[in-house]
Amino acid sequence: MISTPLLRKLAAILYTDVVGYSRLSGEDEYGTHRQLSACLDLISDTILHYSGRVVHYAGDAVLADFSTVTQALACAAAIQGKISEHNADLAEERKVRFRIGVNLGEVIVDRNDIYGEGVNVAARLESLAKPGGICISESVRTAVGKKLPFNFEFMGEQQVKNIAEPVRAYHAELEAGAELSEVVAVEVQVASKPRRPAAMAAGVGAIAVIAVAAVLFWWQPWAMRDQQDANAGANLPLPDKPSIAVLPFTNMSDDRAQEYFVDGMTEDLITDLSKISSLFVIARNSSFTYKGKSPNVRDVARDLGVNYVLEGSVRRAGDQVRINAQLIDAVSGGHLWAERYDGMLADVFSLQDKVTESIVAALAVTLTAREKGLRGKAETQYVAAYDAFLRGWSHFRRDTPHDFYEAVPYFERAIEIDPNYGRPYAALAALYASAAERDMSLGTSAWSVSLGVSLGEAFEKEDEYLARALVEPSPLAYFVSSSRLSRQGQHDEAVAEATRAVELDSNDPIAHEAVASALIYAGRHAESLEPIDRAMRLDPLASHRYLYWLGLARFGMEDLSNAASSLGQAVQENPNDVRSLIVLAAAYGHLGKSKEAAGAMERANELRSVAQRRAEESESVRAGVDALLGGPYTLNDANLWYFKISEDRERLRDGLKLAGVPEAGENEKVSPLEVPGAITVDVELAKALFDRGVTFIDVLPDNSWRDGHIPGAIHLDFKDVFTEASLSAVVDRGQEVVIYCLGPRCLRSSEASAKAVSWGFKKVYYFREGLPAWKAAGYPISVP
Repeated sequence: MISTPLLRKLAAILYTDVVGYSRLSGEDEYGTHRQLSACLDLISDTILHYSGRVVHYAGDAVLADFSTVTQALACAAAIQGKISEHNADLAEERKVRFRIGVNLGEVIVDRNDIYGEGVNVAARLESLAKPGGICISESVRTAVGKKLPFNFEFMGEQQVKNIAEPVRAYHAELEAGAELSEVVAVEVQVASKPRRPAAMAAGVGAIAVIAVAAVLFWWQPWAMRDQQDANAGANLPLPDKPSIAVLPFTNMSDDRAQEYFVDGMTEDLITDLSKISSLFVIARNSSFTYKGKSPNVRDVARDLGVNYVLEGSVRRAGDQVRINAQLIDAVSGGHLWAERYDGMLADVFSLQDKVTESIVAALAVTLTAREKGLRGKAETQYVAAYDAFLRGWSHFRRDTPHDFYEAVPYFERAIEIDPNYGRPYAALAALYASAAERDMSLGTSAWSVSLGVSLGEAFEKEDEYLARALVEPSPLAYFVSSSRLSRQGQHDEAVAEATRAVELDSNDPIAHEAVASALIYAGRHAESLEPIDRAMRLDPLASHRYLYWLGLARFGMEDLSNAASSLGQAVQENPNDVRSLIVLAAAYGHLGKSKEAAGAMERANELRSVAQRRAEESESVRAGVDALLGGPYTLNDANLWYFKISEDRERLRDGLKLAGVPEAGENEKVSPLEVPGAITVDVELAKALFDRGVTFIDVLPDNSWRDGHIPGAIHLDFKDVFTEASLSAVVDRGQEVVIYCLGPRCLRSSEASAKAVSWGFKKVYYFREGLPAWKAAGYPISVP
């Protein structure tokens, strides 16, 4: 497993939690949830006012970070004041009180979350605070000094759980009659300026894929943002059918580790509803933008353009499950129904079905015969398999090499429990395909090495699991299959496979995105506009992913100004989107905007270099095709895009050339220009040799060979098969032979050519540009 460098920073951390939450919830679960929601609104608004950032919510707890200690401590006092005001009219036994811990320490930043001892100390300080009080560390006490009107009471050295050294703690209390607004006014004004997003804030996974089919990555965290995008608040037209958004259910379990289970149930409910053709259902990405928040239902309905909103909670305690759900008419604000469902964990599938059936009944929706047949038909009858899948899926969505590694055993466990359960097969196919595609696009081996496989083996795993997933196909299985077919140059088949995903779930935006991407790669740009539009409407708060496809489609239609506009908006919403930056640079190049083009490429190369540097710093990275190490993006890299029509590839290359992108990165990390004793040939000379019937030797791994090769080429995998004996078996030492692989960044062709020369072969042609250049020239390829 690789060691990935992590971003560390010094931060002021605030951690707050409810006092006696289990007791309050046990006495009145629904009432406590409403009170908690109101308090969390107060807390999040106060954190924002003091220029803090809510990192995440975990049921009844909130973690936030601040740029300065004075902001954090002032915010803590303001929170306790507002909660006290909120509780003023409540009976004593119904008041919701919070403890707050504040610490100044080093934290690890990963995927917009923070970890480390700095966070752990803040959480332990919270547990030491009085109800309604604030407990701080000595580092906070020292940093604040006399800047704020607080009284500090030393609590001594506290030995707290999982912290090796005792913590010197203080009880902090605002002086009577003191005002905070003037004290921090100047500081807040400065800190409130928009922050520049950290380049690696969402981890390696936030760096978007370049030359790959992005339908594989619809579950990724970079599609989830703390702030809603420009579509939020827009008056979206209501669909001509009942429309609904399912907000993330709240985890009411005492065990916060059950978050994966609650999120999984919410997602499955969205999926079940989206398969009903007479409903319009907002996608998971947009719905989960509200996770950990308590938004106004009417605001949600306006932002998402729906009639109805479903919200609720899940409590899992041992083998017992309780679901509370309520369907709200967002126009009137009235409840159509509210219900509580209790059962055993073994009944979880029927509990989910009851919620869906209640919604269908409340909205008077008519099911088709097929939809009626699917009702109550669970993918697995084994709750343990379902639970294992949800645990794996939770890791998968976090989208890092390490989390991919953590997800695999859970998916494998689900299959072990139920070999006929289709979803974990599809998830594993997607996982291995995603890892291999990213290694190729980002020029690293970080993802495949984290899984303990080579690049070729990752693709082989994709094939293995995909074949099984397609026995009981799901939209996810069709997504992976469509991407794989585009990669192999089978574009019509890719469109057909993506269309099958839409037929299974017409409300899934990623199914429509899959259709759009397959159409674009097939050269049918205008046809892709409708599915892109449909995807954006179903997923209005994750528009940047669809803006990329819209920009690529317009680029293919030579509508360059509008292409640049769409791609620029995509980059504005997700500054780490490498693929949008590359096509944007090409669009600017064609438009003659050289300065803007150079800026876009500089940013894209900066993001690529970060990923490559992280991989190179790991001892696990291997040389050769398994570690496609590379520097700045080149025109040769553009040959790897999956376009069917050579004009599409040339349009991209020409735009990038106008943007100043070099032909090839000539450095120590790419194959040499010459191999002593061999003759280097370009694509035109290679084609002339091909026409003369010269033997071609493909030294790629098995899976890459199956994805496509030069017609008639003989496959001798350099790693396992390419030997003096195997080469002698297909060509005499005096005969001409051409050796190739995946272009300059694939080191196998130069190494194989050198070996052939050393074995005494006299006429070795080194086809350095390899298969990408062959495809870019429009010459035929064979796919077994």
